[in-house]
Amino acid sequence: MTPAAFGLPGRVALVTGGGRGIGAAIVRVFAQAGAQVLIANRSADAGEAVAAALRAEGHVAESIGCDIGRRDEAERAVAEAARRFGRLDIVVHNAAINPWATLGSIEDQALDDTLAVNLKACFWLAQAALPHWRARGGGRMLVTSSVTGPRVAMPGSSAYAASKAGVNGFIRSAALELAHEGITVNGVEPGFIAKQGGSLLSAPERAARIARHIPAGTLGRPEDIAYAMCFLASDAARYVTGQTLVVDGGSTLPESPIFQDACGT
Repeated sequence: MTPAAFGLPGRVALVTGGGRGIGAAIVRVFAQAGAQVLIANRSADAGEAVAAALRAEGHVAESIGCDIGRRDEAERAVAEAARRFGRLDIVVHNAAINPWATLGSIEDQALDDTLAVNLKACFWLAQAALPHWRARGGGRMLVTSSVTGPRVAMPGSSAYAASKAGVNGFIRSAALELAHEGITVNGVEPGFIAKQGGSLLSAPERAARIARHIPAGTLGRPEDIAYAMCFLASDAARYVTGQTLVVDGGSTLPESPIFQDACGT
């Protein structure tokens, strides 16, 4: 039996980028934990497909099309969650973009879009949610960060890495400001997670090659991130704030795969 402190009964959660991959897993796990969820997804059809599947299982989930890289759209997502469900307890900013461009070739628009969606939206969502959290005497802000940027580097991802390093700075500073109001701010740093098409890990050969260098021996699942998020959103994590939980199968522990080979692991 799962302890009650780990559940989310009666809570209302807004999840950005909940139409597929990690975001869809977060929505599903939150709904299964008892939360009512509003999905804010750039592709309205993808978000609604996830919501409809959950409703068919008896859960409460709705969706809106939303470009979270615009302040007015971020504010609209927060307002819609509160309007539809009468309250707002949890905001999960999961939506992100990665332009995959070298430092010398990245264009201003791609850089602006990456910073807007990945980093600036943290501020917009939190600012819009503050009145709702304060009215209830507390709340949860969660962000999907990354090991890329805060902990490791990857060629071609300088904009993404910079935005995620900024996310971790936001988490710590916002947590410090809001802790006395019962509002916690935390994040999860995924490592290599098996995702749907269009990502670095879409090619099976590349995914298998990467998995060989992960101490756990396998890629993570989107659910691995979702379970960590659910813990941080729950009462069980009421005393946790300003933290990022690394969920990467140990991939950031060794300095390189050579180290593992030398140790015979």
